[in-house]
Amino acid sequence: MSMSRSEATLAISSYERPVQRRYLDPVDLVWLATARRLGLHVRRNPAIFSATDGTGLLELGPLSTLDADDCTAQMIFHELCHWITNGLETFHERDWGFALDAELDWREHACLRLQAALADRHGLRTILAPTSQFRKYYDEIPEDPFAPMPGWHCEELVIPLAREAYARAQGAPWGEPLAAVLAAHGAIRDAVRPFLGDYATDTGDDTLPSLWQA
Repeated sequence: MSMSRSEATLAISSYERPVQRRYLDPVDLVWLATARRLGLHVRRNPAIFSATDGTGLLELGPLSTLDADDCTAQMIFHELCHWITNGLETFHERDWGFALDAELDWREHACLRLQAALADRHGLRTILAPTSQFRKYYDEIPEDPFAPMPGWHCEELVIPLAREAYARAQGAPWGEPLAAVLAAHGAIRDAVRPFLGDYATDTGDDTLPSLWQA
């Protein structure tokens, strides 16, 4: 038996579509999965930028509160590099053993060098760059991520630790998950590139180029 037009209109207007899936940015997905593979569970917290509690909880600030070039991938990658640099045992220490009220810890710069070295495997150094105040140091890291930079404090400590961290990153538990996620991120970048020439923002007052153009 067919429905009348009014019955069909009523049926459509009263229909509530069930939401059975959640869309996830593919880059977010591969990095969130990698965090979980390494024993971390990520949660958003509007009160902080990033923090770990020593139990596997990694809290990140909501994207709405971050700079335009911040992304989930970059934030997770940076935290993983902290963990590798500071040592496997610091998984069980709050904020990888950093004292939040202390002056700059030179291990931060070793972490940045590790980050650059790992990202370089797939040409992702700029795309996965940190966006905090440490960006100045990161941007000055030379093509050889382990070459010293005159004028920076504690380079004689930073360089050996960065090299040790890079060697450590090749083994368990980080080696295979990091290799897989960086390759996936690079493949997504390669898939996006042919579209960049025709990209136009959907926000009228946005004048920034896409981070994928880096």
